[in-house]
Amino acid sequence: MVKTKTLGASLYVPATHKALGHIANGELLSNLRSVIFCTEDAVADRDLNYALFNLSLTLPQMIERPGMERFVRVRSPDVMARVLEIPGSERLTGFVVPKATRHNFNAYFRQVRNTRHLLMPTLETAEVFDEAEMKMFRKCMERPGVRDRILALRIGGNDLMALLGLRRPRHLTIYKTLLGPVISRLVTTFRPHGFVLTAPVFEHLDAPTLLAQEVEEDLAHGMVGKTAIHPSQVALIEQHYRVRRSDVEMALRIVDDASPAVFKMHGSMCEVATHRAWAHGVIEQARVFGVNHAEQHGSNGATVISLQQNPLA
Repeated sequence: MVKTKTLGASLYVPATHKALGHIANGELLSNLRSVIFCTEDAVADRDLNYALFNLSLTLPQMIERPGMERFVRVRSPDVMARVLEIPGSERLTGFVVPKATRHNFNAYFRQVRNTRHLLMPTLETAEVFDEAEMKMFRKCMERPGVRDRILALRIGGNDLMALLGLRRPRHLTIYKTLLGPVISRLVTTFRPHGFVLTAPVFEHLDAPTLLAQEVEEDLAHGMVGKTAIHPSQVALIEQHYRVRRSDVEMALRIVDDASPAVFKMHGSMCEVATHRAWAHGVIEQARVFGVNHAEQHGSNGATVISLQQNPLA
């Protein structure tokens, strides 16, 4: 099963894309860790049938791609049913559920209950602004047999801004807008109960410095991935998922059974009891994305964390 720490940048690709099969098989954009073929907002109503036809040509031809997760973002339970009927749909990692609420979730979940597909519900409706509603949705997903099928919750920033009649300003990260407190509340509502989240899209393609700043804020909020809307964003996003060498060194020390309960390292207090979960996440993230400011470098300029270096392996 895919680990959420390896999601990184998830590229949205309209299911109408003429090179859908080449993207699905890694012949184009071979650096993708996860790709989402969209049949919802990225596809006009008039083009839905073509999008499904394009998927019917693509899914049967998909080859196994270790390290690359492939999802379909459906637009309704009916569209999910049509995708599941396509030969090769079993090769998908799962589905992105749009505008997910406790009221419509079962219509999607019951279709994949007896499959191996994972779900990524997207939080992008007016219910998101209602803390009590989000808690009830969480309870819906905490049911036995459901929780393990939820890979991550995606935050639909553009839809939430649209509900407010706003658009993200070009000079601010999403956390400096009205959605900042909303995202923080979603984190505190879901993460303590075992559900991780991915960050909204950054829609301005000509502001890489601001995108870099936003990814840093994503990580500070505990996000395990970010939606990318253009291939040029993928490498920039994942560059920031590389872990500082000092953090890796502290994490390895924290999970070492020989370490004291509390110790000082790199100018910080490290407390095994409270920092262990953070340490596990840092080690896994470093194994996948590499380490910044390294002495030994891989082909991408980041340290390669070997299994021998990882006490959890």
